[in-house]
Amino acid sequence: MKNTRRNFLKHVSATGAGLALGVQAQANAAEAKILESKIRVSAVDKVRIGLIGCGIIGHYDTDTALKVEGVELVAVCDLYTGRLERAKEKWGNAIFTTRDYRELLAKKDIDAVLICTPDHWHQKIAIDAMNAGKHVYCEKPMVQKIEEGYALIETQKRTKKVFQVGSQRASSVAIHEAKKVLDSGIIGELTYVEAFCDRTDSKGAWQYSIPTDASPQTIDFDAFLGKAPKVPFDATRFFRWRNYKDYGTGVGGDLFVHLLTGLHTMTNSIGPDKIFSLGEVNYWKDGRDAYDMLNALMSYPKTKDHPAFQFYTRVNLADGEGAGGFGIKLIGTDGVIDIGWNEFKVRTLKRNSAPGYGGYDSFDSFSAKQKEDFKKWYDDKYGKAATGVEMGKETAFMPPKGYDDRLDHMITFFNGIRTGSPILEDATFGLRTAGPSIACNISVEQKKQIGWDPVKMKII
Repeated sequence: MKNTRRNFLKHVSATGAGLALGVQAQANAAEAKILESKIRVSAVDKVRIGLIGCGIIGHYDTDTALKVEGVELVAVCDLYTGRLERAKEKWGNAIFTTRDYRELLAKKDIDAVLICTPDHWHQKIAIDAMNAGKHVYCEKPMVQKIEEGYALIETQKRTKKVFQVGSQRASSVAIHEAKKVLDSGIIGELTYVEAFCDRTDSKGAWQYSIPTDASPQTIDFDAFLGKAPKVPFDATRFFRWRNYKDYGTGVGGDLFVHLLTGLHTMTNSIGPDKIFSLGEVNYWKDGRDAYDMLNALMSYPKTKDHPAFQFYTRVNLADGEGAGGFGIKLIGTDGVIDIGWNEFKVRTLKRNSAPGYGGYDSFDSFSAKQKEDFKKWYDDKYGKAATGVEMGKETAFMPPKGYDDRLDHMITFFNGIRTGSPILEDATFGLRTAGPSIACNISVEQKKQIGWDPVKMKII
C-alpha cells in the first residue's frame, strides 16, 4: 500500500488523546488514496473446473475464473439446451455438456465446480460435489433454508474440500482496507451501521429475458423444480426464478447477504441476536411472491471483537430516485466510514470540551441574575476553551483502475485449492450471513421479531 495511506493510519493509531486526529490526520489528505489489493495467484498448477448453472451469474463467474492463470473449463451443466449450445459457442466444442449435474460430478478430470443454480439447489449439489471429491465455489446465498446449512458445514469438515461462498465482498480491497481504518479507532466506537442496495430498472428487479424457444422440449422443468412444489411448465418461473419463494430467497438472500458479508468481514462479527423486518411487493406486481421492498433492523451484541451496535439495511427494487446503488455506512462516535462497492470515504469530527451556552439551550430561560451567575461559573470552569464540533477533511480511498473484486475472490478460491491457504467465506461464514438474511423473510411472514443465536446459527 502506498506510503500516504500508511502514514495516515500510523498517525491515527498513534493519537490516543483527543480526536484532533480527525482534523490533523486528514488536513493534508484531501486527495484520493489509491488502494492496492494484496491478493495474488500463489501457484499455477492446472485446476480443471465444471460449471453447474450456465445462466447470468454462471457466465460472470466462469469468465472471471478463466482469468486466473492455470484454470481450465472442461464441462458445463444446464437444464436449458440453448445454454449448452451457447457454452460450446463461447468456450469451445470440446467442452462436455449435460443436463444432469451428476454426470458432470462423475468426471474424473474435474477438480472443482462453480455452483450457479437457483438457491433451492445449492445445498444438495454442493454436498454431492464435495462427496464426489470436488472443491466447491457456491454462489450466495449458500442455502435456501437455514436448516440446510448444518449438513453442508458438516460435509465440508468431513471431506476437507475447499468450499467458498460466492459473495465477493469478502475479498474486496475496499472492505479489507475499511476494516483497517475501523480497527485503527479513527471513528471512535462503532454504534450503528446502515446499508442499502437499491435498484430502479426492470432487469434490476429480475425481469430477465425469456428465449422464444423455451418449452418442455428445450428445458428439463421437472429437474428444475427438484424439491419445490410441482407446477405445470412455466418458462417465467425458470428464467425469473428469483421472483418466487419456491426457488429463491428474494432480496434478502440475494442482496442482504452481500451487505452482511461486508459487515461481518469488517467487524469480525458472527451475527446479530435480534432481527425484525418489513417486506412488501410494492411495484413489481408481475406474479412474483418475493418482496421488492425489504427493510430490516438487527441488533448485534457486544463481543470480544466489537461493541454492541445496531444494523439497519434496505433493498428497494423500485427506487424512484433513479440512482439505485449500494452502500454500507459504519457510524462511530467520532466519525464515519462510508463504503460504496470498491471505494470508501472517511470523515471524522472532534468534539470540543466546552459545551457552550445560548441559542437552543435552557440558558435563555434563566433569570437575569442567574444568567450572570452562570456566566461566571462557566468562565471559571471552561475559560476560553473552544466549543462545538470541528469537522475533519474527507479522505477518499479508491480502487485501482479496472479493479474487480470478483477476480480477487476467485483467486482466493483457487489459492485455497492449490496451497491450502485460508478461505474466509467458508460454509460456516456462509450460514452466518445467509441465516440472518433468510430470517428477515421469516420475520415478515410471522410479523414479529426473530431471535437468532449467532454462535449456534439457529432461530431461537
